[in-house]
Amino acid sequence: MDAIQKNILKEVAGLHKVPEGAYNIRANGKLDSRNTTANIDIVTKDDKDGIDIIIKPGTVNESVHIPVVLSESGLQECVYNDFFIGEGSDVTIVAGCGIHNCGVDTSKHAGIHTFHLEKNAKVKYVEKHYGEGDGNGENVMNPETVCYLKEGSYMVMESTQIKGIDSTDRVTKGYLDKDAYFEVRESIMTHGKQYAKTDFVVELNGENSSTNVISRSVARDNSKQEFASTIEGNTACHGHSECDAIIMDDAIVNATPALNANNIDASLIHEAAIGKIAGEQLIKLMTLGLSEEEAEEQIINGFLK
Repeated sequence: MDAIQKNILKEVAGLHKVPEGAYNIRANGKLDSRNTTANIDIVTKDDKDGIDIIIKPGTVNESVHIPVVLSESGLQECVYNDFFIGEGSDVTIVAGCGIHNCGVDTSKHAGIHTFHLEKNAKVKYVEKHYGEGDGNGENVMNPETVCYLKEGSYMVMESTQIKGIDSTDRVTKGYLDKDAYFEVRESIMTHGKQYAKTDFVVELNGENSSTNVISRSVARDNSKQEFASTIEGNTACHGHSECDAIIMDDAIVNATPALNANNIDASLIHEAAIGKIAGEQLIKLMTLGLSEEEAEEQIINGFLK
């Protein structure tokens, strides 16, 4: 990898060197490097672009890194990655994609990730999207995550996009069996003329299944954000959805939550708030010696954490 690619890798996956454990690093549409372990196998698909990540039952305290780097302007790809998480395992998966575009063409990455969690499996999934360049060519990112959680399984997904993506259409779907739990925490910031769309759909199909979907976003300049969330309560279950957004300048934010209780014992809650930064917050920080711009940044950084 060259210096640009290494910097992108650091931004999206926090990697300064080759990670421990299993990993698959993809650069400009090709495999750059790969490592497997006794408990985690990574296999290239033979019918389409992508990989299968197979984690043996009972695997604990192991991680998988699968970052993607694009540094050629105009490169466009669609990758299919499937994760098979064995019964009783407990692992961390770090994904993410970074684009460096210093040309005039559109660079685009679409990643379709499908998770299959077996009984009592646990996954922490961390995904970060990042873009940079000279502003002439667009950076487009369209991730889709589909999660099937069997009885007693548990998944936490942390998704972050705070810089450099001109357009994104983010889809997350969850299908939960008995006693399964699915949590999604999303942080997004848009600026300039950027556009971001988020669409969450979670089906609570098994008794005592539950979900917690939280989105926090900041829209600046002339950017636009759209947030849609649907929770289907099909049995005795618990669902919570929360959308909080800070709007600045001439930005636009639309939120469309939906709760569908299809069972008398479905308990579903939604919270939403869209507004500007409160003046008293700015004043308080400015009395501590910060400029208005510095105060805004402090508030935004704290809000998105």
